[in-house]
Amino acid sequence: MADHDGFLGQVYGSSDTKSLSEVYDKWAATYDAEMAQSGYRHPAICVGLLTRHLQKGAAPILDAGAGTGLIGELLSLLGYAKIEALDISEGMLAVARGKLCYSAFHHLALGGPLPFASGSYAGVISTGVFTSGHVGPEGLDELVRICKVGGVIVLSVKDEVWANGFSAHLLGFERGGMLARMDETASYVSMPGVAATTSARGVVLRRL
Repeated sequence: MADHDGFLGQVYGSSDTKSLSEVYDKWAATYDAEMAQSGYRHPAICVGLLTRHLQKGAAPILDAGAGTGLIGELLSLLGYAKIEALDISEGMLAVARGKLCYSAFHHLALGGPLPFASGSYAGVISTGVFTSGHVGPEGLDELVRICKVGGVIVLSVKDEVWANGFSAHLLGFERGGMLARMDETASYVSMPGVAATTSARGVVLRRL
């Protein structure tokens, strides 16, 4: 794994949910500016993928790992009206609330059971979550459960995470007839403005 300074290094190095949420709480005020400076690509790439595969007006959409609301802002501008935010950090959600683009907020961690009925969402989008120090392949399970049949799940997945269990976990859903892989980007540098950067890919899954 590449070494990083500052808050980015702290989140990648977090060993548990509590410490991760604390770092994000501290980072919330400067997150947008720092990620813009880094050239952070996940939101634009994954929103592009979602709009390619989920019709305008489909609702609701869950932004799982919403952070400060970068995804919600883009989807709202593009005409997706009912978007819900889920994040581990209250500090991040506080910033997202100020952007007035979400219809509901959920202060929750991914990786375990979620308090939503099966088939609740027409679309699920999750960026920057399946990465170092965050959520493992098992985090996909609940996203699959809460997505409607015919709906889409759009994810960014760090290449290291993809190779170390995520790809095999996803293959189990595909072989079981629960997911179809509809689209996948080439591997890309997630933050071109950061010297010790990492690579990832975007993937679109259709719930069967």
